[in-house]
Amino acid sequence: MTTVAPTILTKGRPQTVDPTTRVALGLSWLLATAAIAASVATLTVPDLLSGTPVMNGSAMGTALVVLVIAVPLLAITTRRAGAGSLRALVVATGITAYLLYNAVMFAFGTPFNEAFLLYVAMLGLALWTLAAMSLAVWARTGRLAAEVPRWVTAYIWVVVALNAAAWLARVLPATFDDDPTAWLAGTGLTTNPVIVQDLAFWLPAMAWLGWGAWKSHAPAVALAAAGLVFWVVESLGVAVDQWWGHQAAPASSWASANAVVMFAGMALVGLLPTLRLLHAVPTRDGLEEAARTHGRGRS
Repeated sequence: MTTVAPTILTKGRPQTVDPTTRVALGLSWLLATAAIAASVATLTVPDLLSGTPVMNGSAMGTALVVLVIAVPLLAITTRRAGAGSLRALVVATGITAYLLYNAVMFAFGTPFNEAFLLYVAMLGLALWTLAAMSLAVWARTGRLAAEVPRWVTAYIWVVVALNAAAWLARVLPATFDDDPTAWLAGTGLTTNPVIVQDLAFWLPAMAWLGWGAWKSHAPAVALAAAGLVFWVVESLGVAVDQWWGHQAAPASSWASANAVVMFAGMALVGLLPTLRLLHAVPTRDGLEEAARTHGRGRS
């Protein structure tokens, strides 16, 4: 099965960044600023976190990954996307999805504190940035086609199915339990924001994008690649927050050394399909192709 080449830059001349992409990239710089502020506050402000020790440790682990991995990656890929790289825009979209996912955790999984408005700013900017980036990716790949190996889309569906099964195995018994919140003991939470957003949005979205990738629909291929980037960074982030949470509360069942190894392994395993799907991202910008076609029609 053939795939397109890995670069979209046109030799000898820079590409023009379309208005949607320009808005998305501008928002991403604001998002990076908000994410830095929220993470630094979480890591450094004394007595900011008032949750249980394991959840405080988890929040600090997440803040560390946001600060030293996600934000630098977002800055690098945003800069390259501004120079015309479609693949960089796809990676930036995945990093933005990661920041949105964890902004939800900061805003809803952390007891109210002095950094609340920073968490809200990070959440709002991540939401709008992801929407703008997704629209930009869709527009720039809409006239193209891309083929991907079937095993990559199968991987997406397997992860979706296993994740959904794991969450439902917790939720369904609790739903009919006399004490439905008993399974949350030790977290200080009234519900689980991870399960809420996974079942409500992220897993259905990835299942749908996997179907589009299976049908070789270029926008779905590109956004599925962004989703796999998100999964890799999130797996690494969970490994770090599990380690930090375990150090803070070794006896807690909500963080363990085994989970650190498992999620680090998941990040490594996820790199292969992620890189393979990124390689299948169309190299020629759909907007550029449309402009060329229009130009030929007028000549």
